[in-house]
Amino acid sequence: MTMRVDAYTHFIPNRFYKEVMSVGSHKDIGKRMMGVPAIFDLNVRKKVVDKFKDYNQILSYPMPPFELMTKNPAETEEYAKIVNDGFAEICAKDPDHFPGWVAQAPMAAPDVGIREAARAMKMGALGVQIYTNVAGRPLDNPEFEPFWKAMNKTKTPIWLHPSRTASFPDYQSESKSKYEIWWTLGWSYETAAAMSRLVFSKIMDRYPNLKIITHHMGGIVPMLEGRIGPGWDQIGARTSDEDYQALKKSLKKRPLDYFKESFYCDSAVFGGKPATECGLAFYPNDRIVFASDCPFDPEKGTYYIRETLKILDNLDLSKAKYKAIMHGNLEKITGRKLVK
Repeated sequence: MTMRVDAYTHFIPNRFYKEVMSVGSHKDIGKRMMGVPAIFDLNVRKKVVDKFKDYNQILSYPMPPFELMTKNPAETEEYAKIVNDGFAEICAKDPDHFPGWVAQAPMAAPDVGIREAARAMKMGALGVQIYTNVAGRPLDNPEFEPFWKAMNKTKTPIWLHPSRTASFPDYQSESKSKYEIWWTLGWSYETAAAMSRLVFSKIMDRYPNLKIITHHMGGIVPMLEGRIGPGWDQIGARTSDEDYQALKKSLKKRPLDYFKESFYCDSAVFGGKPATECGLAFYPNDRIVFASDCPFDPEKGTYYIRETLKILDNLDLSKAKYKAIMHGNLEKITGRKLVK
């Protein structure tokens, strides 16, 4: 049986939960974090993992981003240290359940993210996690250029998590998003938008060694191949105040090729078979890693794992492709042996 390494699952280490999360006032996504025992209770989490044979998890912090919890860069760095130290301790004590962890790289100030990323990688982190925006600021903002330069130099894998709150309105006439549209639909758009900004700002050209794993199959990207491909081949035809054709000609690749060849993605699409099949049809097999987004589901942690595995197990994948998705690709991205 092939070992299944769940590349993107979320947990809050005990100290951070007790000292920061449990004493704060959290709304929206923060409220959600506090209502899922498997995200902060290690014993509950181990029981979730034990329900599945030949299965273990890579741990990463969930939400909210530190940059939304405090505007003090030094405090975001301290938060990251608490979380990253907690993950290192958990994985060192129980590698059978948790063979690896992803560090938080706070982006409140570029030097903070670079410094903590370097510290965490020395401690054994597989990579770092950042969000699709930094308190509303885009990732291609010039202030973050040092971060991309550093991650490119060290070839540190980056887990890219969507971040959008109810403060992003659905319509200009309104002050907030309704019906959790900001999450259900907004996060998928947010991911695609962040990827696009990294492409057209030429960050992906300037830093070809970047290894970015996008959450949730890259959001809406796979189903929009026609727009990203033939549609963006005509970029500029709809714009009067920018010469986007000149920009496109200056890129090293066709826009569509960046999305297919320069990013990685995970299979965490909430147990959706059509989304899984669409993603597998869009991305090359060596760009996909297995992930469930545990423990955010109606069954307190098991549903997304079970349904994601059921879908992948019943697709007509060769043994080589299945093994690559389940752990081989992640091992290549991180340069770490994760399966004994």
